Amino acid sequence: MVPLPLFLIMPRYQKCLMVQRYAELLGIELLYLPAYSPQLNLIERFWRFVKKEVLYSNYYEDFGKFKSAINHCIKHPNPRQREKLASLLTWNFQSFRKIKI
Repeated sequence: MVPLPLFLIMPRYQKCLMVQRYAELLGIELLYLPAYSPQLNLIERFWRFVKKEVLYSNYYEDFGKFKSAINHCIKHPNPRQREKLASLLTWNFQSFRKIKI
């Protein structure tokens, strides 16, 4: 059986022996993103986009309106937002090889 790859961030609770053993039993290969590399995590890119669209230069009278604006941005992006998301949420990452300086 080919293991199912699962990409994770680096919190300790995701690297504990219990999690590793359970993943192995289920045929899951745990792959960890490098520390301090949010650019590799698509949800971080998406959240940055939502914050920029909803929070920057906007005031909300109450929490309900704030929550509604976030939900609307996520569930019903307009054509401009869709275009931005299409270019932002790609698997094309800039990476640097380890080189000697």
